Amino acid sequence: MNLSQENWVSQFEADENAIILDVRTKDECDDGIIPNAINIDIHTGQDFINAIEKLDKNKNYYVYCRSGMRSAKACEIMNQLGFENAYNLAGGIIEWEGEVVQP
Repeated sequence: MNLSQENWVSQFEADENAIILDVRTKDECDDGIIPNAINIDIHTGQDFINAIEKLDKNKNYYVYCRSGMRSAKACEIMNQLGFENAYNLAGGIIEWEGEVVQP
């Protein structure tokens, strides 16, 4: 599900089961991440699938990448794997107005 930045943030902040997932490359993450995000690079193929399958399906995942394209794909993959609550940050981190920290 695609959410605007405003909705993504407000929903995330009110969600006690929230996990932020960054699906960019390590090099991209080195430029800064949304606080408390975990990184699983979608470009790693089967390793990405394996890492996602180890996550708790009872949690709610707030997913982002650089522009919102890879994270939208990641949400689709997560849905196929049985995750019911994967939310894509439309516009990605390039449109992010919140805090960014070093990983």
